[in-house]
Amino acid sequence: MPPEFGLFLIKLIEQKMKSLKKTLVLLSLIALVSFTGTAQTGAKFGYIDSNEILSLMPETDSLQKELKAYADYLDQQMSSMGMEYQTKVASYQDNVATMSDLIRQTKEKEITDLQARIQAFQQSADQDLSAKQAELFNPLIEKVKKAISDVARENNYNYIFDVGTGALVFYDNGDNVLPLVKTKLGVK
Repeated sequence: MPPEFGLFLIKLIEQKMKSLKKTLVLLSLIALVSFTGTAQTGAKFGYIDSNEILSLMPETDSLQKELKAYADYLDQQMSSMGMEYQTKVASYQDNVATMSDLIRQTKEKEITDLQARIQAFQQSADQDLSAKQAELFNPLIEKVKKAISDVARENNYNYIFDVGTGALVFYDNGDNVLPLVKTKLGVK
């Protein structure tokens, strides 16, 4: 193992430790503010793991199957293009010695063009799959968000945190401090 790799690993570990320390400090401050704020204002905090609730919803299985079928279709198309590429490259390699310059250049261009099409298809397929996932799951996610908001209001929660995503998924109509911060910073 080269010494540069060891130095790289040490720097990577140091960066991860700094990031972990920052995260722990941030979590400690949030906890301190939460407990202080709760004691002073009576604010009520809750948490949920939205990934867990989504996995328990009966609709999730059918949506995942539909998404997997679409992903399999895209994968099949990608595999077909990959096999075509391999066939063209193998044919080129087998016959390159007997090809004229014009034929060789034509075959090289075909291979290069096919490679570009494969890369473009891969990018497009990734985007299409993400769009399909959003199309399928957004209605379910909105249903869960509405249920979280309803439960929060019914049970007098001021804040609900999602431990699965690290996001604040519900907040009661508290004070918007944006005008105060803008004034403090001299921003209009």
